[in-house]
Amino acid sequence: MKKIAMLVVMLTTLMMAGLSHAAWNPDWTQRVKIGLNTAADGLAITSAVDSPAVLIRLHTGNFQFLEAKPDGTDLRFIASDDKTPLKYHIEKFDGLNELAFVWVQVPKLEPGAKDAFIWLYYGNPDAAAGDDVKGSYDAAQGLIYHFNERETLPQDSTANANHAASSTAKAIGAGLIGGALSFDGTAELALPSTPSLKSGANGLSLSFWIKPTDAADAPVYTQTEGAAPLSITMRGGKLEAQSGTLTATASAPLVPGAWQHVAIVVKDGLTMYLNGQEVAKAAGAVADLSGGAVIGKGFKGEIDELQVSTTARSADWIKTAAQSQGQDQKLVVYGPAEGDGEGDTGPSYLKILLDAVTIDGWVVIAILGVMFVLSFWVMFTKAMLVNKAAKDNELFKAQFEKLVNSIQPGEQDAAVEKAEKAAAKAYRNSSLYRLYAAGAHELRKRFSVYAEEGRAPTLTDPSLNAIRATIDARLVRELQRLNSQMVVLTISIAGGPFLGLLGTVVGVMITFAAIAAAGDVNVNAIAPGIAAALVATVAGLAVAIPCLFGYNYLQSKISELTSDMQVFVDEFITRIAENHSV
Repeated sequence: MKKIAMLVVMLTTLMMAGLSHAAWNPDWTQRVKIGLNTAADGLAITSAVDSPAVLIRLHTGNFQFLEAKPDGTDLRFIASDDKTPLKYHIEKFDGLNELAFVWVQVPKLEPGAKDAFIWLYYGNPDAAAGDDVKGSYDAAQGLIYHFNERETLPQDSTANANHAASSTAKAIGAGLIGGALSFDGTAELALPSTPSLKSGANGLSLSFWIKPTDAADAPVYTQTEGAAPLSITMRGGKLEAQSGTLTATASAPLVPGAWQHVAIVVKDGLTMYLNGQEVAKAAGAVADLSGGAVIGKGFKGEIDELQVSTTARSADWIKTAAQSQGQDQKLVVYGPAEGDGEGDTGPSYLKILLDAVTIDGWVVIAILGVMFVLSFWVMFTKAMLVNKAAKDNELFKAQFEKLVNSIQPGEQDAAVEKAEKAAAKAYRNSSLYRLYAAGAHELRKRFSVYAEEGRAPTLTDPSLNAIRATIDARLVRELQRLNSQMVVLTISIAGGPFLGLLGTVVGVMITFAAIAAAGDVNVNAIAPGIAAALVATVAGLAVAIPCLFGYNYLQSKISELTSDMQVFVDEFITRIAENHSV
């Protein structure tokens, strides 16, 4: 009985371990652990931040878009207990370009929490949209513009529906976070005058991302109502906030052409923050502020993520917004994807591609692999050959005068043989020496014949032409040696891409034929086969491109050696004529 009980416990433990991934809902097959680091090496805060909306940036490097629905409606964010759903909304989800921006309301960020995290679940093709735009922010949030609209006025993402009253600014798609507004010095954005945007006993907070074109003086934000309206102006490259008699001027200037986070907190005075750091403060009483305002009239640059809160946000709240929304944020840490209910890392794109490659594709890839190995062997050996030849040629040139002048009639055969062996060893890789050796041998042979016949050791024009012919013959052999096997590279350069294209075309044909036979026409059925078919083209290019570079490099070296040899032949014959002809 004890053994049976232990077996039951072990099986239960294994089952629970296997289902640990599906603790929230087994219908979602994938999840990612998203860390929220508020320790010293992350976004260091000194006090708790309640219910902030944290920006989650998803891209190819941290999210498997192929496993999610194309519109992202299967995304779900769950608290660290793996039970409590979190409110969120999608600002942008582009499955084609694999980029998404999602705002998630986190219950609380505690200071010094290195291991805090939430879960992102996805991978349920039957899931309905679950985002909650209006519920993603706390009650004090009076207005939020993401500027992701293209055809309409900027829309408020909060439940207050404080949509823009008017706008002549240009909507652009490439802002800091999705879309943004571009101002040309005449355009403006008008905020509505509503009670939900007025300051009260709790104060007021205004924040936005700004990217000025230059440091010219210009109004950025101007309230249109109230006894002491709030205005924010660029003066001398610095931001200046003013309300009534209070003026707060930033201690640091804005950087033209760069995104910077600006926040103004109104309570018991004016406090200005730049990139999460306090840069100005003016203490004093501030009258209640209205919501109506004009943004950007006279300003040149871009503005993104405009937020108005009807409360004075804390310094850590401002810091969290500034240092978690930018591209250099340190708060959010993305873990590996987990799937199939086992907590294992999801399949990589490479594994998906290789698993889908058909037999014909593997045949083409194997042929290209052989070509790749042969080509690299040729490039390696040929590069060693030409570099050694060039080096030994330089050594030989330094001794050429001495060697050519040493060829004299009446030399002893033993001395000549010894000198030739020593030179052959010293210049064994030199193509110039081999040309010299061929000419020297021919010259000495004639001296020997002349000595036997009792003739003067003087060369005639026919003799010089005969020696040149011998050297030219050796020159042809040297050129053949230098250019041998280069055809392997030309075949790889010209044939590699065509072989790859052949594999791709055949793979696409097989993919469509299989889909037609199965009657399953959808992107998930087509995409793996098409992507795998393209692997053959990639393999072909991977062979051709290095071979192209290597071929051009070797050809330039061979051309240099060829020119040196042609010049040397003329110089050698001229020197022989000077020394031994009439």
